[in-house]
Amino acid sequence: MQTVKVIAKVVHDNSGVFTEVPVLLDENKHVIKPLLDYTLKLKRDGRSHSSLTKLIKAAQLLLEYMVSNMECFATPQSMFESFSTRLYTGTINDEGIDPSGLFWLPHSPSVARSHIYLLTQLTDWLAENQGIEPMNPVVKADDYTQSLNYAAWYRKKQHDFLGHIKDQHINSTVQFSRSIQGKRPLGKKKQAAVEFPEHHFKAFYFDGLGAALDRRVSLRDQLILLLIHGGGLRESEALHLWLEDVVIDPLTPNNVKVRIYHPEYGDAPNNWRGQSGKTTRAAYLKEKYALSPRNDFLGTKRVGWKSNYTDADGYLEVYWFPAIFGEVFSKLWREYTRFLIGIDRNHPYAFINFHKDHIGKPYTLNAFHYSYRQGLKRIGLKPCKADGLSAHSHRHSYGRRLRRAGIHEIIIKKCLHHSSLDSQIVYTAPTAKEVTANLNAATDKLSNITDSVENISPPSWEVLTQYGFNDIDPYNLFTGKSSKLGKSYDK
Repeated sequence: MQTVKVIAKVVHDNSGVFTEVPVLLDENKHVIKPLLDYTLKLKRDGRSHSSLTKLIKAAQLLLEYMVSNMECFATPQSMFESFSTRLYTGTINDEGIDPSGLFWLPHSPSVARSHIYLLTQLTDWLAENQGIEPMNPVVKADDYTQSLNYAAWYRKKQHDFLGHIKDQHINSTVQFSRSIQGKRPLGKKKQAAVEFPEHHFKAFYFDGLGAALDRRVSLRDQLILLLIHGGGLRESEALHLWLEDVVIDPLTPNNVKVRIYHPEYGDAPNNWRGQSGKTTRAAYLKEKYALSPRNDFLGTKRVGWKSNYTDADGYLEVYWFPAIFGEVFSKLWREYTRFLIGIDRNHPYAFINFHKDHIGKPYTLNAFHYSYRQGLKRIGLKPCKADGLSAHSHRHSYGRRLRRAGIHEIIIKKCLHHSSLDSQIVYTAPTAKEVTANLNAATDKLSNITDSVENISPPSWEVLTQYGFNDIDPYNLFTGKSSKLGKSYDK
């Protein structure tokens, strides 16, 4: 079956309101209805666009495999078992040919396992709602799998904030597993996030983004750069900024307070209340501009929203560090907003397009990434995520800057708008260069230690707690040189 993935606008009733979701078309250009129904369910449940796209890709592979091997299997389960194997091995034999015509290369263990999981959820839903036989049923787990299930259950219980008031008995599901689970991916240590090279920032700000021929373009892109580099925002969050979201800081007149509101549930500006009594940004956009929030769109108009953690009233507060970034932003903002006078904007977004064919329209992520690459090109650099030359690397720079300044982990969590201390590990972990420098310093210190041990006395409690207790306090919440919640014994 030759299938094609497209973006569909689904209208449910006479209101004319539509829902955009990815769908598959068969060879007759008909939508594959069961998959559409399941995708709409996930959309209603709040699944992200990337999750829906991964599901569609997995379903497309399964359908192609089914058609190419229609007569080979007696049961859906045996077909799914073989399909899962081919995800890992590919379909090209040792002679370099593939009679099935699929010509799949082997998928990585993590991608293959993700496809198996998504398709298992899909076929479970189809079995429940359409009466088909499940392709990946639940079976009695072997001893090894039961041990892993128990370890997972125990870890979840240990990290459950309300676990002490829940049933402490082992859940019976520990004894069961899926018939097909996929290979366990290779365990990897979290890779330290690569930050934007600080020694390039000044040139990039002035001679990169600041050298655009149109002054309005320079100001717009420099303002976004300040938000992501000096305020730690994701670039997508910066594009959700409205003009009303920037106000003078009452404590520091030369600085400004910037708040990025949730595109749907954040409060509308100026205490607005709609005709129906609603006060959210989604209601404001619909009633004032007949628009939907930008995270509801698909394609180039879409601007996603990742953070599940906001401050009061549904916004992310920008915490400038150092504060000079906020002062520079304040100065540029006054100049930038003067350019907006006289430009028709049928929307409230602060950052707009200045191209003559699209002037006044909301600035898109694709357009910003293009301007970003052009800015790097002007100072002789090429975009490279591994070298920190990407827009998101500025958020990494912000996190590392906070850590190097000795800011407590709880404060860093607040600044990065993370819901968990674990989330910021990738942003604040030491770099390979820092590890090497510390080891070299330790080597020099070691060489100066005398061989005499006569005067060594038993260590005090304060000294013992400097090194933590990994068995009972693995995250150094109360012990260690940089305890997160307890007293620090760092001398």
